[in-house]
Amino acid sequence: MYVGRFVVVGPGIAAYRVSSRSFPNRRVTERDGVLTVGPTDEAPETDNPYIAYNCVRPADHPAGPMVVVGNGSHVDPIAEKIELGYPARDALTLALLALDFEKDDYDTPRVAGVASPASAYVATVRRDAVHVEAVSEPTLVATYERDRPEAFDLAAETAGDAARELYDLDFEHPVCAAAATVDADGVETALVND
Repeated sequence: MYVGRFVVVGPGIAAYRVSSRSFPNRRVTERDGVLTVGPTDEAPETDNPYIAYNCVRPADHPAGPMVVVGNGSHVDPIAEKIELGYPARDALTLALLALDFEKDDYDTPRVAGVASPASAYVATVRRDAVHVEAVSEPTLVATYERDRPEAFDLAAETAGDAARELYDLDFEHPVCAAAATVDADGVETALVND
């Protein structure tokens, strides 16, 4: 099954995977604590604005550390709102409403999540809806087929294990994955490029 790009978010953990039929020549890199999806050196030139973006970004909320994950440019404004003190739910809602779904040939939904040590939110904006939900267990939302949040059995407890677990899932066209754990001491990130 092809579900496209997706997030899995729960209290203390957040993960993201790129699955792509159209742009498989991408990888995740780490830059100043932020994980970024971008084209490989072998990727053909494109003017597509949706293939390079920050996908995992730590955010220092006044109440403690959080991490934001998502499939596009909305990750940055979500993190920026959190750092200004907005609640995670409000930061997700404002950014997703402002940026809306991707204006590509498929009206691709934007998916995102925010995790703190004790709480989590998962969100999506599609052509027909904006949905932001507090979750108490790992929850998946994808751009296609599974574009409504659903509980997900994530076995991983570390960022490295979560990135690997998402990459290895039996969904078609895996490209790369990234994940983070968050506790009172901060955010730990990991990535997988295979």
